[in-house]
Amino acid sequence: MQLTLPKVISGTSLLGNLYKERSLQEKMDIVKEYIDACPGTPMFDSAGKYGAGLALEDLGKCLKELGIPKDEVLISNKLAWVRKPLTTPEPTFEQGIWEHLKYDAEQKISYSGILQCFEEGNELLGDYDSQIASVHDPDEYLAAATDDDDYQKRYTDVLEAYRALADLKKKGVVAGIGIGAKDWRSIEKISKDVQLDWVMIANSYTIYNHPKELVDFVEALHQKGITIINSAVFHGGFLMGSDYFNYIQLSRENPEHASYYKWRDRFNELCTEYNITPPAAAIYFGLHIPGVKSIALNSSNPKRVRHNIEMANAEIPAVFWQRMKEDGLIDKDYSHL
Repeated sequence: MQLTLPKVISGTSLLGNLYKERSLQEKMDIVKEYIDACPGTPMFDSAGKYGAGLALEDLGKCLKELGIPKDEVLISNKLAWVRKPLTTPEPTFEQGIWEHLKYDAEQKISYSGILQCFEEGNELLGDYDSQIASVHDPDEYLAAATDDDDYQKRYTDVLEAYRALADLKKKGVVAGIGIGAKDWRSIEKISKDVQLDWVMIANSYTIYNHPKELVDFVEALHQKGITIINSAVFHGGFLMGSDYFNYIQLSRENPEHASYYKWRDRFNELCTEYNITPPAAAIYFGLHIPGVKSIALNSSNPKRVRHNIEMANAEIPAVFWQRMKEDGLIDKDYSHL
């Protein structure tokens, strides 16, 4: 992929009213702060699924209002969802996490469906275009299969979606094609059948979770020269103090959730002992992996946006990681620190 990615990519799910409704001015403050703080060309990671296209729509509005030239920003659009009329009290595609949306969304994973997603995404962006494209959450699409025959049909749909992206790349419409998924094993499967420029691994390779099989897979991607973007390294905010872990609400009162809080409490204690902020430790871990070129971060606080970029360049002492291993918080045999 002939693109130079920034070390920190700005996620945009919050622009789609994730968890709460935000004014356009609040969103503009977030976008402006990221652009001002980002060395090099800023890059935004968005998707038609984020607020049923609201994130794309408001990102375009913010960029235009800020006077950002089209050729001075990179936009990645993860494709799989298009808008449809909202006929129910809340959207049907992901209930309980998007606030005050005017549209619903439906999934379109096929050759023609992905082209429709791509065209709609650029329409929503207004004066801007996405230069980087992928199929969004194909793991969830495959996991919804009702039987083996349905799974094979769905996998054919995914391959057809990538054929559409490959055609866009051949035409020079997009500069790179990739995949964004939470289940890294689906990335592993698809990467054997599709020529990818990059992969985005979400909620998977983190300071909290880094199984050896995933570590080996990422190393294999690196050997093939495939760019890796790490995403959602805070597990939906849980590692930073929220009660949402990968978009699922947890509770200290629930015995089934006790291990999550036990890990986080000890992690926080060690961070305090070594005068390290939990986000800095999570970002450092998520970036210091062979092959990982960028990390995608989301923040609702403009001041924290700049801080995130600064933390991406922070140094963490080796003794901290040794203590993390000794306390069983990270794999004792993990070698990339």
